[in-house]
Amino acid sequence: MEKRSLGKSGLEVSALGLGCMGMSWAYGAAGDRGEMIKLLHDAVELGITLFDTAEVYGPFVNEELVGEALAPVRDKVVIATKFGFRIDPGSPRPRGTDSRPEHIREVADASLKRLRTDHIDLFYQHRVDPEIPIEEVAGAVADLVKAGKVRHFGLSEAGPATIRKAHAVHPVTVLQSEYSLWTRDPEQEILALVEELGIGFVAYSPLGRGFLTGTFGADTKFADDDFRGANPRFQAAALEKNVALVDALKNLAETKGVTPGQLALAWLLAKKPWIVPIPGTRKRERLEENIAAASISLSPRDIGAIEDTVAAHPVAGERYDEQGLAAVNL
Repeated sequence: MEKRSLGKSGLEVSALGLGCMGMSWAYGAAGDRGEMIKLLHDAVELGITLFDTAEVYGPFVNEELVGEALAPVRDKVVIATKFGFRIDPGSPRPRGTDSRPEHIREVADASLKRLRTDHIDLFYQHRVDPEIPIEEVAGAVADLVKAGKVRHFGLSEAGPATIRKAHAVHPVTVLQSEYSLWTRDPEQEILALVEELGIGFVAYSPLGRGFLTGTFGADTKFADDDFRGANPRFQAAALEKNVALVDALKNLAETKGVTPGQLALAWLLAKKPWIVPIPGTRKRERLEENIAAASISLSPRDIGAIEDTVAAHPVAGERYDEQGLAAVNL
């Protein structure tokens, strides 16, 4: 697979990474552990080198899964994980943010053990902590870099002022935020800023939490432990309107001989050479489909047609509930 450099940091990864969260958490019951380990091995064999996890996914079990699966090929892959939440033992959900420097150090040591490694390639602040100055956060990660425990510092869903302040203390290698055909917020300010600063961009939920694959209908129901069931864009009234967008994208995809999911990923890859989407999946066939998107070439005319289609079908519903929106772009 084609490789991409994440900004000016020297960190080189596959053009597509793999978001591992859904293997353990958020989208219904966890996948079979043995099958997920096999899928992670398949991803490596198919050329993926960037694997994304976090302590909060589970919590903790996703890091353990990734660590076990990738231990035999540790020198061939880039593992990204995240800190920044307060997690109570036995609780499935975090209890607010916590980016105190001492907590960052504790999380790093715990993550290293779960990931079965002596270093974290990319360590993200999962969400900005409004109680802790970002300069202190960047300083704590800088200390971990000096100690050899972390290679690169990342931010997730941070706003322009936070990015600039953090970058002034220790270089930010990557910003990870939601970016897809139905979440184009980064185009307003963020993409220009990270390009200016030489920061790479990792796009999570590049398939709209699966919606842009075209496999959902207006009558789709979600399991109680699938967080999409409470997501504003997946509520009945919004879902009915959003299906129209995907139907239009399906028609465009057919003219290119690709799937709507592949079209969505190819569009992202065409936006900037330092953008790396990290779609997640639990299935080998979906993994292969996503990887094939990296070989699709889109002309300026194709890109214009895609964006005109999206503009003609405005997305219904916010991407998070009120609490979730309050935690982004800080």
